[in-house]
Amino acid sequence: MKASLLFVGKKLFRAGLLLVGVSLVTFLLLCASPLDPLQTNVGQVALGSMSQEQIAQLEAYWGVEQPPAERYFGWLGSVLHGDFGTSLLYRQPVISVIGGRLQNSLWLLVFAWVVSGLLGLALGMTAGAFRGRWPDKLIRGYCFVVSSTPAFWLALLLLMVFSVWLGWLPIGLSVPIGMEESSVTLADKLRHAILPALTLSITGVSNIALHTREKLVDVLGSDAVLFARARGENGWSIVLRHGLRNVALPALTLQFASISEIIGGSVLVEQVFSYPGLGQAAVAAGLGSDMPLLLGISVITSALVFAGNLLADLLYGVIDPRIRKGALSK
Repeated sequence: MKASLLFVGKKLFRAGLLLVGVSLVTFLLLCASPLDPLQTNVGQVALGSMSQEQIAQLEAYWGVEQPPAERYFGWLGSVLHGDFGTSLLYRQPVISVIGGRLQNSLWLLVFAWVVSGLLGLALGMTAGAFRGRWPDKLIRGYCFVVSSTPAFWLALLLLMVFSVWLGWLPIGLSVPIGMEESSVTLADKLRHAILPALTLSITGVSNIALHTREKLVDVLGSDAVLFARARGENGWSIVLRHGLRNVALPALTLQFASISEIIGGSVLVEQVFSYPGLGQAAVAAGLGSDMPLLLGISVITSALVFAGNLLADLLYGVIDPRIRKGALSK
């Protein structure tokens, strides 16, 4: 128990350093941005009609004249006390903005993560079991096409087919247009989330499927499987009893590593579908020079990715105790 707590403690310490590094890089990139916060959010025409006192107030609000080091360390000190600041665009606490947007994005992220993992594992095992035959060629071709297809292009294609041509699903947004919030049902939210979630699911399948296929091909060619065949086992019995056990850990690694890819893909997908999620808020914060909101989103999403990797490390020990003993001995 003590060794387990020490292992988790080391991971959390590294996570703290990682989050500080992510926030610093994000801040430096925002400072290097050529966008002028005043012209971007107020407009050149409006600035020309303002007095110097009004412009000075706007500069103080956006922190234009404040030294970068003072801005960053002031923000970092507030975060250490649990305060992520106030969004300059939404004029609300950053945590409230992220919480509301993350609640919308959670439908997409969880669905895409689960479906892409299960579908990728199933396709990879099928391709490996039928190596060299038409199911293998078909699955590999699908994976190569999907892996080379931009997420935003696939989103536009699905939008055109299922929303414009067939009219089965809504064009965008997270709720029906013109409907009061109290009248929105769970079915309405799910219906609006189908296309964005489907796009993220399709784009996340190829890596897991191809890696699982290669791993299963190696397993099926091993001496252990040769001995199992000599004992009379064959077909899917070997694939499920010997193959699945050996491809589970690599697939689990890729599955939790794909959290960052799904979060990154949601930025483009939410823009295409005008879905008011965390990705769209990140784009708005970046274009509007909303430093507190962009830093908060970067830190929160990085923490989610780290939490996924930590959960994967803990699950390794559950699946294979030898890994747990090796990790705790370090």
